[in-house]
Parts: sequence; C-alpha cells; structure tokens
Amino acid sequence: MIQSHGAAYRRGLHDGIPIALGYLAVSFTLGIAAKVSGMTAPDATLMSLLNNTSAGEFAALGLIAAGAPYAEMAVTQLIINLRYLLMSCALSQKIAPDTPLWQRLAMGYTVTDEIFAISSAVPGRLDPFYCLGAISAAAPGWALGTCLGVVLGNALPGRIVSALSVALYGMFLAVILPPARKNRVIAGVVAVSMAASTLFSALPVLSGLSSGTRIILLTVLIAGAAAFLFPIPEEDSHAA
Repeated sequence: MIQSHGAAYRRGLHDGIPIALGYLAVSFTLGIAAKVSGMTAPDATLMSLLNNTSAGEFAALGLIAAGAPYAEMAVTQLIINLRYLLMSCALSQKIAPDTPLWQRLAMGYTVTDEIFAISSAVPGRLDPFYCLGAISAAAPGWALGTCLGVVLGNALPGRIVSALSVALYGMFLAVILPPARKNRVIAGVVAVSMAASTLFSALPVLSGLSSGTRIILLTVLIAGAAAFLFPIPEEDSHAA
C-alpha cells in the first residue's frame, strides 16, 4: 500500500507541474492586486498558500481594501467557492470507502478547478495521494506567482501583465483536451458546457448572477443530464 501511495503521489506531482506553471503566470496579477490593497509580499504569499482560489482571493482583496467586516468576507467566500463542494462530492465517489478521515481532509485542501479536472480523469479508484502530489507542485507555483506580483508587478509593462492571464485558458485547454479526444461523451459535454456558459453570461436574468452561482447551476444541470443519459457501469467506475 505504501508503494501504491508513493506511485500515486509521484504521478500527481508530475501531472501538477503544468498546472503550477499556469498558476505562476496567473497569480502574478493577483500579487499586483494584493499590493494595491496594501498587503506585503509575505502576507500575500501566505494568503495564496492557504487559499487556492483565484476568484475568492480577488474578491477578498476587494473587501479588504473596502474595510469590510469579517462576517461579510466569510459569506462572500462561501458563495464564491461553493462549487468546490460539488467537486469534492464528485471526487468522494472515486476514492475507496475505507479512506481515512485525515486523507479526506487533506484531499479537500487540494480541490481546485484544475486539480479536480485531472483527478476526475484518473481511471478507476482515485488515491488521495495523487491529489496531494498535484497540489505539492501547484500550490507553490500559485504562492510564488503571487509573491512575484507583489514584488515585481510595477516593473513590468501593463500589456505583459495582461497577457499573463491568457495562461489560465491555455492551462484549462491542456486539462480538458486529452480526455475529450479519447471520449466522445466528454467532448460533447465540454462543447455543451462552453455553449451554455456563453448563453448564461448573455441572458438578462442569468447574467446578473455571480460567476460562482452560474458555474454551480451549469455543473448541476449538465453533469446531471450527462450522468442520466450516459451512466457509467458500476463495474467500470470501480475498476482499478
């Protein structure tokens, strides 16, 4: 069992390196925003190490700059990051039923959009150490990018800083394209998700919802429809 945990950890570490590179570029702009809000490099770096959420951190920086109370910040973070609850519930179905509580808790810390995507693509049972390996590469990249943004953000031209955010989209493409090429159902779900996301952001009523709420609605509707129309056989979902 120790050997399997070690192999899963190394595989996750390997798969997390591209995510770390994307995080390094994307979190640079977060560091700039942290500096504008009055945070120092150590404070911003610690924030990114403890909070693996770009939308949540950007929202928090705005609340900090506005002097918002802790209660308002807590409620805002709960709403913005509610999608991670759905992701965690999905991943809980891929791990062994006898997985220890501490591994489940540690795995919860690793849940980000990108790590959820690569973890979902793991065939058969998911070893929590795979997620721990991925976050071991991704989290330092996110924190380092934030630190560099605070320290060096003003030294770079505005166009370069804006271009860094493009890395996030490239990172998502690198995550979703391999499984989509292997499975037509996944490819169809990805296409429908992209179209529905565009539609939701344009419709009058739905466009007024927060991005986190729209993601939750789309996740429940599209994932639920896909699970109903294209169920995975029980023996395949539990295959090693």
